[in-house]
Amino acid sequence: DSKGEDMARQREQPGRGPGQEGAAEGPPAADSALAAAFTWDIKANSHDYHRQFRKKVFLCWHRQKYKTNIIRTAKYNFFSFLPLNLYEQFHRVSNVYFLMTVILQGIPEISTLPWFTLFAPLVCLLAIRATRDLVDDIGRHRSDRTVNNRPCQVLVGKSFIWQKWKNLCVGDVVCLSNDSIVPADLLLLASSEPSSLCYVETADIDGETNLKFRQALMVTHQELTNTRKMASFQGRVMCEEPNSRMHQFVGRLEWNGKMYPLDIGNLLLRGCKIRNTNMCYGMVIYAGFDTKIMKNCGKIHLKRTKLDLLMNKLVVVIFLSLVVVSTALAVSFGLWMRELKDRHHYLWILYRRSVAMESFFIFWSFLILLSVMVPMAMFIMAEFIYLGNSIFINWDQAMYYAPLNQPAKARSTSLNDQLGQVEYIFSDKTGTLTQNILAFKKCCIDGHVYGGWGPGRSLACAAPQGNPYLWNKFADGKLRFHNETLLRIVQAKRDKAVREFWRVLAICHTVMVQEKENLLVYQAASPDEEALITAARNFGYVFLSRTQDTITLMELGEERVYQVLAMMDFNSMRKRMSVLVRKPEGTICLYTKGADTVILERLHRKQSSKLSTEEALAAFAKESLRTLCLAYKEVDEATYERWHQRHQEASVLLQNRAQALQELYNEMEQSLKLLGATAIEDRLQDGVPNTIKCLKKANIKIWVLTGDKQETAVNISFACQLLSENMLILEEKEILQFLEACSEHNSNLQTKKDFPKLPPHVKLAMVIDGVFLDKLLLSLRKEPRALIQNVEADESWQEPFEGVRDFLRARRISMLWWNFSVQQTPTKSKVSKSRESLEVRRERAFVDLASRCQAVICCRVTPKQKALVVALVKKYQQVVTLAIGDGANDVNMIKTADIGVGLAGQEGTQAVQNSDFALGQFCFLQRLLLVHGRWSYVRVCKFLRYFVYKTLAIMMAQIWFAFYNSFSGQPLYEGWFLALFNLLYTTLPCLYIGLFEQDMSAQRSLQMPELYMAGQKNELFNYWVFLQAIAHGTATSLVNFFMTLWISWDTAGPCSFSDFQSFAVVVALSGLLCIIVEVILIIKYWTVLCVVTIVLSLGFYGVMTYITQSYRLYRISPKTFPFLYADRNVLSCPSTMLVILLNITLNTLPVLALRMICQALKKPRPKEEVKEEAPAEEIFTVESVPRLHRGSRGRRSSYAFCHDEGYADLITQGKILQRPQESSNELESDIPVPSEEELLSSPNSS
Repeated sequence: DSKGEDMARQREQPGRGPGQEGAAEGPPAADSALAAAFTWDIKANSHDYHRQFRKKVFLCWHRQKYKTNIIRTAKYNFFSFLPLNLYEQFHRVSNVYFLMTVILQGIPEISTLPWFTLFAPLVCLLAIRATRDLVDDIGRHRSDRTVNNRPCQVLVGKSFIWQKWKNLCVGDVVCLSNDSIVPADLLLLASSEPSSLCYVETADIDGETNLKFRQALMVTHQELTNTRKMASFQGRVMCEEPNSRMHQFVGRLEWNGKMYPLDIGNLLLRGCKIRNTNMCYGMVIYAGFDTKIMKNCGKIHLKRTKLDLLMNKLVVVIFLSLVVVSTALAVSFGLWMRELKDRHHYLWILYRRSVAMESFFIFWSFLILLSVMVPMAMFIMAEFIYLGNSIFINWDQAMYYAPLNQPAKARSTSLNDQLGQVEYIFSDKTGTLTQNILAFKKCCIDGHVYGGWGPGRSLACAAPQGNPYLWNKFADGKLRFHNETLLRIVQAKRDKAVREFWRVLAICHTVMVQEKENLLVYQAASPDEEALITAARNFGYVFLSRTQDTITLMELGEERVYQVLAMMDFNSMRKRMSVLVRKPEGTICLYTKGADTVILERLHRKQSSKLSTEEALAAFAKESLRTLCLAYKEVDEATYERWHQRHQEASVLLQNRAQALQELYNEMEQSLKLLGATAIEDRLQDGVPNTIKCLKKANIKIWVLTGDKQETAVNISFACQLLSENMLILEEKEILQFLEACSEHNSNLQTKKDFPKLPPHVKLAMVIDGVFLDKLLLSLRKEPRALIQNVEADESWQEPFEGVRDFLRARRISMLWWNFSVQQTPTKSKVSKSRESLEVRRERAFVDLASRCQAVICCRVTPKQKALVVALVKKYQQVVTLAIGDGANDVNMIKTADIGVGLAGQEGTQAVQNSDFALGQFCFLQRLLLVHGRWSYVRVCKFLRYFVYKTLAIMMAQIWFAFYNSFSGQPLYEGWFLALFNLLYTTLPCLYIGLFEQDMSAQRSLQMPELYMAGQKNELFNYWVFLQAIAHGTATSLVNFFMTLWISWDTAGPCSFSDFQSFAVVVALSGLLCIIVEVILIIKYWTVLCVVTIVLSLGFYGVMTYITQSYRLYRISPKTFPFLYADRNVLSCPSTMLVILLNITLNTLPVLALRMICQALKKPRPKEEVKEEAPAEEIFTVESVPRLHRGSRGRRSSYAFCHDEGYADLITQGKILQRPQESSNELESDIPVPSEEELLSSPNSS
């Protein structure tokens, strides 16, 4: 495992090179335990062999051990949909409560309402949610079908035929062409490239844009040279069981009585894209859900919003309250019954049961009667509100991305309000923040800056007239770097520094070249090298070809051949690459390019252009351009001979070979002459810096989780303004020192409140990598000091940065932090024995430290580690998290976060398929959260608050009425009023609030992102707001019931409403009008539609009341329609209208006055509060300087070069340059060329 981990982090350093393993008759004794662990047995071209292996599932049930290549991300199938969906729905406490109420309502002895009153809404609610889940799952089935039906060429019999991905099985031999996506985890058998190399792009796997090479075993490379031999191939692979370790693989190939070791360098992972390789062949090792990328995708989580979870708790609270109230009313009924029995014993004959039994049944009657306190209509309307807000997101043209024809899409319709409560965003880098396009932007040669205004002696770029490279037939028209001044200097051939500058770019690289249709096509291992060599090509220094020991250039029309004497390869420790060549004139030169931090310290003392070059590098860094320094030196013959002799001796050492070579390289790379620097732009997605700036104002913290290298991720973070120059950047040692301080000074910290507070003027950022994350979170049983010693001993941990590591220790920042906390907290001892394990406490401390950082950058992390980071923040911070990405490596993170956003980019569609929301670009996230998210949160909160109020304003009167009907459970209102109250009379205003309400316009919401913090703090709906709504509704019901009762007491006459039915109509109408007035007061976004909804609500009440209280329906069913002409009797009396008006006035004016007072006393808005806030006094002084690499004079290094080690060895050993021509031709001639009909009939990949 450690070997695989090192290969993962150092990207398969080819000491011996993949594919160069020797055969052995059997496994060594030392490897016997490892060989015994090889339980995954795959045989090539043999389906029958694999069918014999079965896995026990349960008791006597077995299934095939080896999965097919079918991918299923959908949750349901035809048979499991109904039971599984009902099972998920009844995880909601409200649904369980409704089901229990419906069951009780079906018992005649205790039922107080018709059976359909509660049963029909419950069925409707379940059907609506089931339909929504079904529609979402149908979309997943379609996405799965698209992926599973992608075509590929599979060896069947003795020829390759086109088949679908889903038909692949382990052991199948697959043929892939250039730009193909690998359909399963394959063992590379052979390729059309020299030495059976295969170049892959793993951006969809680990986010890295540079190409990586994989190599077949030498035995398969030499033997499997045509289709006939591949058809007869019967090799057997023994390897480890499927796992999620993306960069580790151990196994062996058994063939012809010999064994050949396998590692990750021989494996092509599902989701990779074949690059710069005409044809390659592989055998399926892992298929379907056994592939490493699918093992990292995680499981589908049932996502619930904070409001949904809160409502579940409130339902429990309401239910318990109803139980208490029903119990109290039942007890009161029992007391009344006992008194009735004592005073009027002759009436007791009407009752068949005892007092206790009657009270028991009355308890259930009241529980059913008051069950409408938790109305199902609220949950039904909430589903329509969620659906409507999702449609508005889909319709928003401001989030439409025209280049990809990609509108915003809400794939989940139940998370809209949670978009307004996000506190943490976890973002991928490659393809999410960046465009994956690198462009040569500027350069500095001998102190002069070309391509734009720069410091010192700068030469600006004039606008080119036409194509400035017409004189160069090799020029690449895609290059956008133009500078007329530099072109004239190059063409004049007089400036030696300029000539050597472009010569370094044309010679010092590992690029391969092919000629296709009389055009030069470069095959670069990284986009950085391709950008640099293309710039040299356009300025007349064209790389034409290379052999094992020569490299040929076309320099301004003159062909020159350089003899390559040595190639000193790039790696992440050296941060530079050098090539030692002999010029055609016979002189020997060393050309070097690398990071400014390593080049500048190796320069000759007398460097006139060093100061101006450093100023140019500082300017490039401010623009977040990726920089490289170029240098060279001439080497005399005697020095070279002595060095060459020692190099030959070091190359054959059996021990410490790499160290000896590094020392020789370092010796040669001294006393260099500085030529200049290059600046490459890693283009960001449109609007990324402004989006991040706006989201940070909204108090949203953004973490970047990427599989790319640390230097690249940090450079991009500066470019998108996630990091700034005045931040204190914490790295591995400082984090471990902080955890050590946690253990030594206060190991009893349990809660976030107990945790020390950081002074406000100190801005922190954190930069870590996947190796550190693993060792920190998986090795927490170690003491912090032991971890620090491991860091110091392990050079790979110090790989990303070589700067000063003891910044915090020198300034005692950890101690000062704790001292500051002691000053801010009471001296009262809080010593308590921790119940949590040491691991949990350190996890909590690490997450809390990270949460105090303004930005966190996690580099070289696997998909599983991304999900782990998200899960840790969710676990310990209890906040709403959002994950955004565009590749398959982001799927696990997207599933784990509370909200997953997938970008439709260049890395496939898996992120979109597993997301809750789909966008075209990262910048649309700003509008999605600050506009649609905040609107949805405001609407849902206001809807819930209003619904609770209106329900209690009507239904609480049932409780007051119980005191006047001997606690008999008699309903106060007409049955049809109760049935239609939530269905017609108040539905439209509720829907308007939930769908169209706006407290701020979209433009204003974007201009004032500070308003977003209301959702993060749960200000609009919480326990306090819920209690306010209960109090408001209760007060309204009290006024309506008792004012009406008081006025109608002991009255008689034609205008009297003291009878039961008239009294019920007055109370109901008063409550309804108070509810309508409340809508008028709380709505802030008035439209014609708003007026229509209010008018229709009143109209529905008038029409339906007229119908249900008509004489015709009374004649048909007096029990169903008992309120005969009650409304007409009430409304025909002027005094009744005055009572209703009095009730409305008494309910409205006090509430309106109280709201005005609260508004006057309310704190200023966040934006105003920031303006009024005085600068905080510093408690102590800490020098807040960046912790990144520094050149001289405190300049931040902007070095970020993507390149894998090992390419130089492939070139010098000739493995990448030569291959038997007959084998290559024979291999390619056997590949079937599909006809146009076959391609049309095959499903296209999405």
